[in-house]
Amino acid sequence: MDKFIKKLHFDFRVNQRVLLLIGILDGFKGKWNIVEKWENRYLKELRRIATIESIGSSTRIEGATLTDKEVQELLENIRITKMQTRDEQEVVGYYEVLELIFDNYADLKLSESHIKQLHQLLLKYSHKDGRHRGCYKHLSNKVVATYPTGEQRTVFATTEPALVESEMHELLEWVNEQLIAKEIHPLLIIALFVYEFLSIHPFQDGNGRLSRLLTTLCLLQNGYEFIQYVSFEKHVEQHKKAYYEALMSGQRNRNTGNEQISLWMLFFLESLKSLTEKLEQKYNVFKQKGGYLNERQKQIADFIAQNQPVKVGDISAHFKEIPINTIKKDLQYLRDEQILAMIGKGKACVYVISDK
Repeated sequence: MDKFIKKLHFDFRVNQRVLLLIGILDGFKGKWNIVEKWENRYLKELRRIATIESIGSSTRIEGATLTDKEVQELLENIRITKMQTRDEQEVVGYYEVLELIFDNYADLKLSESHIKQLHQLLLKYSHKDGRHRGCYKHLSNKVVATYPTGEQRTVFATTEPALVESEMHELLEWVNEQLIAKEIHPLLIIALFVYEFLSIHPFQDGNGRLSRLLTTLCLLQNGYEFIQYVSFEKHVEQHKKAYYEALMSGQRNRNTGNEQISLWMLFFLESLKSLTEKLEQKYNVFKQKGGYLNERQKQIADFIAQNQPVKVGDISAHFKEIPINTIKKDLQYLRDEQILAMIGKGKACVYVISDK
């Protein structure tokens, strides 16, 4: 039996939960793709927020200390800021790879050469990683978890350097064949790929960060485009203990008859389910309040929400400091953004919050 497929054999209860989660995720995928097509006015802001969270969280998981606010400030001043610290170098490298994936995922084949290129870009600004970036490891390494206290613990041993190339080739060949064959659900393939990639740990450094970037790449390539608007990395950071325990549960018996990756599979799928719930909540908040509204427009929208239906005169009487022409322009903008709906014509028209 195929050694990878064997790892996807779960007991009845796990299998039923896996099927349920896949159904939920595919249902959300279909719904979200419609949102992207017809209601994308808030998505730019959601992606910006998720990008900052992803970069901050993924680098902190590996021991960096920059807050999300500091990450944002660094990226806003990237052209004038000298990246003097390792944390800053890692943040900018992660940002550039993430943006490359967002913009070009359809053309990025899941291959050894592309993975090496992404690794090289990830460590592009890291001076201490100059010798080994973009190249498979030459020294044995271990997965080490860094906790908020600064304590480090070895999670598991990884593939020896001499075997990395053959194992990576075998893994990628299997993954690409299965994705084309469509006989196994892509979420199962992606989860197994991430687990195997971390087990091999093919590079000297940067494997954890790269695994999360590859997770995003694989999800995007298989139609789960919602992942760019919510941070998988932040979820992992918030559930770091469960993340490592799920990996360790399989790793301790890797490549033996006792290897079980059910805990990892459930962690992966449950994490994605949690992300869909967070994204839906965030999107509804943006939709309700208006993602691109200035403070004046938000106040007008809130006034209408609390007093609808309202006429232009009602708004003008409440906001005496705002010129009537400015109010009319704001109302037109709010209508264009489908935040407001106008009922009636001329002086008799009233405004209400749109139900779209």
